[in-house]
Amino acid sequence: MESKHTQWLEINAKALEHNIRQFQSLLGEERRLLAMVKANAYGHGMREVSQIALKSGVDWLGVNSIDEALILRNQGIQCPILCVGYIPLHRLKDAVQNKIRMTVYNEDSIKELAQICRSQNIKAHLHIKVETGTYRQGIHEQEVIPFINHIRKHKGLVIEGVSSHFANIEDTTDHSYAENQLNRFQNFIRIIEKQGVQVPFKHMACSAAVILFPQTYFNMARIGIGMYGLWPSNEVYVSSLLRESPQFVLKPVLSWKTRVAQVKRVPKHEFIGYGCTYKTTRDTCLAVIPVGYYDGYSRGLSNASYVLIKGKRAPVRGRVAMNFIMADITDIPSVQVEDPVTLIGKEKGDSFTVDQMASLIGTINYEVTARIRPGISRIVV
Repeated sequence: MESKHTQWLEINAKALEHNIRQFQSLLGEERRLLAMVKANAYGHGMREVSQIALKSGVDWLGVNSIDEALILRNQGIQCPILCVGYIPLHRLKDAVQNKIRMTVYNEDSIKELAQICRSQNIKAHLHIKVETGTYRQGIHEQEVIPFINHIRKHKGLVIEGVSSHFANIEDTTDHSYAENQLNRFQNFIRIIEKQGVQVPFKHMACSAAVILFPQTYFNMARIGIGMYGLWPSNEVYVSSLLRESPQFVLKPVLSWKTRVAQVKRVPKHEFIGYGCTYKTTRDTCLAVIPVGYYDGYSRGLSNASYVLIKGKRAPVRGRVAMNFIMADITDIPSVQVEDPVTLIGKEKGDSFTVDQMASLIGTINYEVTARIRPGISRIVV
């Protein structure tokens, strides 16, 4: 697809739909599927992804902040939206009035919500986050009964869910720690239900858990990175191959493209870019490309990565600057100004993947896509 933009992302709707169907086939029809669209849908575009996901049968959407939730509501999305991050006390009213489900673990939040619900004559639907071993958000086992009793004192507060989060299910093929976390979560459920509280939604499963462990499904699962066609880790991929069931197939959703801004001849023994970190060893032809670390193209790719032009690899020469990179096109004939450049994706039989980019800069695929600048146009193809 040819875009009129300087740079753009192509969001493959069919690939996204395929990935969602893969998770639906594992979960079955009786369980809810919550699609995580926080962090601008992991960089893919929250508005675009949410619409496709809901058309594909996703039941809930998950966000990190109240601001993300309100963007979706203002877009006309009416499905259940769960905010998994922290909502400041002064923003809780916005959440209640817009029927945003809230993840709770602080007494201060409960006090403020109770007052809001009384004054507004409205209900707030709460998902209690319990601590099973990640030590981020969540309440401890000895705190859960007092916390529940505090909630139950207020008629406007509804315990709709209980959740937790795995710490290392993606990082190893030894899942003993994850199994221990699962056992602790199940114990929380027993404690809560012994208090006479029936919890409609119990959810702990992420993409990796859904792929590997049916015992984590409960009645709702939160899928994130896998929905975008990216494996949570190499360890998850290897573990999935050991399953007896047919191989789980994911299709990358995102391509990142720009265009050539200038074609430039550079003599032998000249330096390219800031810091003079690359010196030509021959007469060289460069493509100046309008993308840089401001856009999320990491400085760590300096002198290490390549882009695709006319289906061929053009090595990045010199440092990645704020708004530009330079690529060596000496061996690619007939490159012209405004020719398309693929930063991530496939082109004429070759490709450069998110995981390859992540490996070059020593990070994970999540970070690569999440850091792509939100202002870059997302085009559904």
